[in-house]
Amino acid sequence: MRPAIVRRSSDSTAEGIDDTDSPDSFEQGSLTINRNQSEDAEGRTEGVWRRENRKQIPTEGSVVLRFEIPSARILPTEKEASNSKKYVNYELCVTQVGPGAPDPHPATIERRYTNFLMLYNGLRKDHPNLMQSVYFPKKAIMGNFSPDLIAQRGAAFEVFLDYVVSSWELKESQHFLNFLQGRELERACRLLDERRNEQAVPILQNSFRLLNKIFLDHSKPVLLLLCRLVAACTTSPLPHPMAEQWAEVALRRYESVCDADLLSLYVPLLQTCTHLWWQRGRDNKALEERLKDIQGKGIKITGTPTLTQAIHTLDPRAETT
Repeated sequence: MRPAIVRRSSDSTAEGIDDTDSPDSFEQGSLTINRNQSEDAEGRTEGVWRRENRKQIPTEGSVVLRFEIPSARILPTEKEASNSKKYVNYELCVTQVGPGAPDPHPATIERRYTNFLMLYNGLRKDHPNLMQSVYFPKKAIMGNFSPDLIAQRGAAFEVFLDYVVSSWELKESQHFLNFLQGRELERACRLLDERRNEQAVPILQNSFRLLNKIFLDHSKPVLLLLCRLVAACTTSPLPHPMAEQWAEVALRRYESVCDADLLSLYVPLLQTCTHLWWQRGRDNKALEERLKDIQGKGIKITGTPTLTQAIHTLDPRAETT
């Protein structure tokens, strides 16, 4: 018997620059596989499992954080002609939904069974008391690609993630943060290191929207990723079209930040925004005055690290410093 889905209200508002159904309904899907990985007469992509009935939007109550797996893919496909071992990639869609209103900025990531298992094992090791009664689907020796097993695992993953965010200790763990952003952040940082900022920005935007649904607006993961996004938008010869929009969000978020580590990013952020305003022909006097006020308090504002360098100090990764 599967555990009940946990209901909760979100900790943060949806990014606006600034009665889930029974798990049994998950099994109403289809999966067909052949060598061509093409679409059948009914338009279903072969090798892809799709959930027929999506979760209903709540009609009353507060905003709900919702984890949903609407589809899964078997990879690599036959067309890719790879000798790699096949696996199932689960599409995980995270939304904040209120009474009758869909999320305008859903965030979607893809994860394998192994990624869910790593999260489960990490949490069970660090928080055995909280995890002792949590159900997690076991590895299957056979039938890993059957639609029934994919559906059952997907439903179990949804319930598992609902439980994780219902517990402050589990939600704030590094294991959960790595699960949510690890793959995407590694890819984005590699692209930034290769000076392919235009490809990194959409990845970081999606990651920010995801973390912003789960954590507090002024939490370290959210603000760190937001600053990384601003840096990615502004370190190219020509600023990204969304640079000002994200910079304004970051400046607003920093108005009430008290975390000492995060404050080390504030001067580089202000300097980045001051330069960006100048590039765009905007009045940057207010930002310059803010920097002068900071200097008047004895904080150094010249010869300081760039925003990217300051980020790297807090969270060393692969991007160029």
